[in-house]
Amino acid sequence: MRFSKEPLLVGIVGGSGSGKTWLAERLKAELGWKAALISLDDFYRDRSYLSTTQRERVNYDHPRAIEWPLVEKTLNACRKGKTARVPAYDFSCHSRFSKKNVFQPRPIILLDGLWLFRQRNLRRLFKLRIYVDCPVRLRLKRRLARDMLLRKRLRKCELQRFWKQVEPMNAQYVVPQKRWAHIVLKSPIRERDLCPIIGQLTLLEDGRYKQSND
Repeated sequence: MRFSKEPLLVGIVGGSGSGKTWLAERLKAELGWKAALISLDDFYRDRSYLSTTQRERVNYDHPRAIEWPLVEKTLNACRKGKTARVPAYDFSCHSRFSKKNVFQPRPIILLDGLWLFRQRNLRRLFKLRIYVDCPVRLRLKRRLARDMLLRKRLRKCELQRFWKQVEPMNAQYVVPQKRWAHIVLKSPIRERDLCPIIGQLTLLEDGRYKQSND
């Protein structure tokens, strides 16, 4: 599918459990066919070559856990309206699935992730940057519920990981990105918070509004 204008890239950043993925999915639902969604989570580096013990020692809450050149390559393809092959990541074993997904860009492309705004060359690609600000206790509650149910993790281990690794990395690498956001949302996000974002996306798509790309 080709578009007369370059697709509009929207970045959604926040700490683990902040609600950024929920927001991305709700925006996609509201925008319908016009929007497509990519998750930065699928660009975690493949660790299948490591033993199970070695995989558990990797710091997955540091930006270097992501294959950034592939992220940039994928976003640049999307900007040109080209299809892209996007990896799929299995958090239960810290490895990628063998089969990649074929991503078809749409007029609006939503991307959620922990560290999307840190690199200036990537940050400038997003015409709208959203930061989801969420209290630490709420993020912990959501993370535990997700990881215990979907990723089969033990509560005790996840509590230790959160306070010793996740939260320090969040303070060092995620929170500082707040200063580059065009919109800062407080979590829990309400349905009425979506309306101003949809309105701004409409203006941006029509070319009548230009955000700063600093």
